[in-house]
Amino acid sequence: MSLSPRASIASKDSGPVSSFDQDEVQLWWCTLDLLAAGIPVLLPASPPLACEETGAEGAMLPSVDARRLVGRGLRSYRLNLISAQTCVGKPPVSHSLCFPPPRRGSRHEFTNALYVPLLQQSLGYKQQLHRSWHFIENFAASFCALNFIGGVRSVLFLGLLAGGPAAVWSSYVITIVFMTITAFVLAEICSALPLSGSIYIWAAESAGPKYARFFGFVVAWWSTTAWATFVASNCQSTTNYIVSQMVVWDVSFPGGVGNDTIKWRTLIWIVSEGILLISIAMNFMPPRYYSGVFKFSLVLMMVDFLLCVIWFPIAAHNSYGLRTASEVFTQTYNGTGAPAGWNWILSFLFTAGTLTGFDASGHVAEETKHASVTAARGIVWSCIATGICGFAATILFLFCTPDLDTVFALGAPQPFVQIYALALGKKASIFMTILAVVGLIMNTTIAVVAASRLIYAVARDGVLPMSGWIGQVDKNGQPRNAVIVIYIFAAALLCTILPSSVAFTSLVSAAGVPTIAAYGLMALLRLLFTRNSFTASAFYLGRWRIPAYISTVIFNALIVAVDVSPFFFPVDADSFNFSPIIFGAVTIFGVLSWWFTPKEKWLRQEQIEQALRVAEGLEGPQHGYH
Repeated sequence: MSLSPRASIASKDSGPVSSFDQDEVQLWWCTLDLLAAGIPVLLPASPPLACEETGAEGAMLPSVDARRLVGRGLRSYRLNLISAQTCVGKPPVSHSLCFPPPRRGSRHEFTNALYVPLLQQSLGYKQQLHRSWHFIENFAASFCALNFIGGVRSVLFLGLLAGGPAAVWSSYVITIVFMTITAFVLAEICSALPLSGSIYIWAAESAGPKYARFFGFVVAWWSTTAWATFVASNCQSTTNYIVSQMVVWDVSFPGGVGNDTIKWRTLIWIVSEGILLISIAMNFMPPRYYSGVFKFSLVLMMVDFLLCVIWFPIAAHNSYGLRTASEVFTQTYNGTGAPAGWNWILSFLFTAGTLTGFDASGHVAEETKHASVTAARGIVWSCIATGICGFAATILFLFCTPDLDTVFALGAPQPFVQIYALALGKKASIFMTILAVVGLIMNTTIAVVAASRLIYAVARDGVLPMSGWIGQVDKNGQPRNAVIVIYIFAAALLCTILPSSVAFTSLVSAAGVPTIAAYGLMALLRLLFTRNSFTASAFYLGRWRIPAYISTVIFNALIVAVDVSPFFFPVDADSFNFSPIIFGAVTIFGVLSWWFTPKEKWLRQEQIEQALRVAEGLEGPQHGYH
């Protein structure tokens, strides 16, 4: 570098620059330093910025009017950028610059627009995905993937078996509280490191430099498996709605309706594979249609919920009658065969299952504008909104379902289809079934969106076999090859339906275990190694961080234990839960990948340390790792 752009800028005590806060000007010095280092800087496209030549290696200094866009009083953070080799293939240089941290509020909108591109470039990533989404799309990525109304309906009967109504509603309250705390823990990290496939990067950086690569590999395998498994379990849930209409209309089937016959399981498998194909096909649409998919899914969920709130209670009251408050809030039930205490705790399989997956907002961060704040908000608000709406739906259904003896005597794979038929009539039940099926298909489609971005990010870093092909994007900035990988994995996983009569509960558990384990592990790593880091986050937890980490670790450890536990006792070959085997195998693959992948190929030490400095936003080493 022959000339620093700063040399060509008028003194801070003279000219137009003097009318602005010093930190305001330092924000632009940050941009100029990167330009001078040969690192391209992506400035926001709107509003258009008028620029003036500085005469320093072609760098551009924004005009006075442009600088007014930057909020006053921005805090400046200095870090050592060792990125020339990473970003532009030059020898490493130590370059000091001012890096603006993310901040909440519209006054900092421009700063947040700069943060993610600068973060990507400092870590050696290029912006390849199509960035056009706002808060509503980011929020919908998690909220629609969770699908509170569909999730509650799909697995409520598991909660009723495990403890009955009293366990269902009380466990849901506990789950809302601790999952919201977990969401804030993730949002804290997301705001500092808003990248696609965020969750394994978050885990790596939470572990500090010494253990970052190991935990990064393990969580990368956990999260990719979890989301692909979630896609598969969603397809089977959708199928259960469709085939349950056969029971409503007394359609005979060879061998009878039930998972104890291979012919019935074959039917479930075929329809599930078809549902998967539909959801995968929708992911090959041009990116401009995705916003419509998100919004349509949101509207569909709320229409479904409102019909359940208005129509269902009236119909239930006029047919078999509503449950009493005593039945809803105090009745217990043991349909699992487990000891009384553990039977109650198994109800968390239902409650936690409906509130797992809000990390999806982080996976689409690189496609979200102002992601350092917007993606973190998406994580928190999708969790809160799902919890509130899901609890309301749970209480509603507890009042509107028949008595437990009637519910457990229903022969349909999805009891709610028969319940709708009992309350609304056979023809009306078709409408509610169609609404539920379309909602779940949209839910699965959005889950594929989040999962494919995660697979893309992992492949971009070279962790997976055939990473070069998987990590490619098409001309529209869409990771289509990653979508294909999701399809292959989910289709193979659905084949477990054929040999097992309890594949559904195994798939639900297998989808939850790695994600829940990753949530708890990140909190544990933050507690042990980096509790005083990530201070640049707009969602920094401050004095509440240690209690938040501890509660997140304890609660998610309990949920992991529930997910790997058998659901029916005594355990035999037919009731065996496959989720611990899947989880153990995936963990072994992660460890083997860490062992055999060269250090210079993925998560290099300098890249880890660079990301930590960015996440901390600190000027010196006084806030080290603990």
